[in-house]
Amino acid sequence: MSYQASGRRYETMIYNRCGNSGLMLPALSLGLWHNFGGKDSFENSRSMVRYAFDAGITHFDLANNYGPPPGSAEETFGEILKKDLLPYRDELVISSKAGYEMWPGPYGNNGSRKYLIASLDQSLKRMGLEYVDIFYHHRPDPETPLEESMQALDHIVRQGKALYVGISSYSPEETRAAAKILKELGTPCLIHQPIYSMLKRDVEKGLLDVLDEEKIGAIAFSPLAQGLLTDRYLNGIPDDSRISKGSGFLTLSAINDGILTMLINLNAIAEKRGQTLAQMALSWVLRRKEMTSVIIGASRISQIEENLKSLENLTFLEEEESEIEQILSRNGY
Repeated sequence: MSYQASGRRYETMIYNRCGNSGLMLPALSLGLWHNFGGKDSFENSRSMVRYAFDAGITHFDLANNYGPPPGSAEETFGEILKKDLLPYRDELVISSKAGYEMWPGPYGNNGSRKYLIASLDQSLKRMGLEYVDIFYHHRPDPETPLEESMQALDHIVRQGKALYVGISSYSPEETRAAAKILKELGTPCLIHQPIYSMLKRDVEKGLLDVLDEEKIGAIAFSPLAQGLLTDRYLNGIPDDSRISKGSGFLTLSAINDGILTMLINLNAIAEKRGQTLAQMALSWVLRRKEMTSVIIGASRISQIEENLKSLENLTFLEEEESEIEQILSRNGY
């Protein structure tokens, strides 16, 4: 039987306007950074994408190098589109990026016009698409003039290969400069994708102010700090976790007595709010008016289901914010 999306998929999702644009994004977006590559179960990846869409998650975030191996997450998503979601293409926001090493030689990395345009062409082929909705420069490249990278993004939109463009991991100063160039070219910067969580708060040191002033949307990646801001590590390190496997960016050194005490204290606040630690961590990121959406990752449907419940309580009492701030500051966050 062919896939038919739920007729009630938009009833409970919250959609936020992205910057000064007409585009609205779901408060939770699904990222395909992990668990959607060529080494992962296709049927599990497929079931997660379908479940997410049925729940109103209309935005799927990819990049050229997501996998492993690099490129395979886009291939997986392309297969899911072909089998299930192509009839719903106009209900989807699909994004991809380029900026990290993707193929050998001097033309498969960084921010040159040649690399960005060639990479998007490859991404479109892997996904079987004529265009993506958002295309990002994945990171700033100090070796390439900013004008060249931004002109490439403008050209991509004018070619019809992307509807909007964005940047990721740019500093406040770089963001302001990029926004100025894009505005002058006539292709405004739609969105910035920074890392942001309770444990990674650099965006609060000027970037969110710039995004607010420039009317640029914001979408956070790693809002759960690669799974650290969950109840997964409250009672030790599970054998199947990223830390125990040595995969991802988390290592055994990420868990010590101080961190564990902090997580337990944060979890106590979450329980009082009727949330899990993960749900509270997502709500905490979304509490900022500058945040359009957060990108969640998942290895199974139950994780998406749990994360969706964060939208049931997005407000924080003043005393809750104060208590959280005290806990984080005691640990240097």
